[in-house]
Amino acid sequence: MRLFLLLGSLNMFLSIALGAFGAHGLEGKVSERMMEIWRTGAHYHIVHGLALVVIGLLADRFGGSELITAAGWLILAGIVLFSGSLYAMVLTNVTKLGAITPIGGVAFLAGWVCVFLAAWKQMG
Repeated sequence: MRLFLLLGSLNMFLSIALGAFGAHGLEGKVSERMMEIWRTGAHYHIVHGLALVVIGLLADRFGGSELITAAGWLILAGIVLFSGSLYAMVLTNVTKLGAITPIGGVAFLAGWVCVFLAAWKQMG
């Protein structure tokens, strides 16, 4: 699906821009602990931005599989909830936003399970 290629490319752009912003714009303005949290958000963002690109390619290969489509939306939700909550926590210093982060982690896990199941179905 072109949509996931577009979303993946956009998220790759955002993850690089936000990573650079953290490295250059936040250095010395937030604690080292908060910098580490920012780096974690950026790391998961870049990995799952690439995952969206791969999912876009798999959607074409697997003929628009519902599982692949679900995986794409779950991965996107994971980026927003996991990385987004970490970015927001660092920028606002509201540590309670960290309670949202595990929901994003579960979305990532569910997305990868969908990719696994779609691949499994293709084998048989």
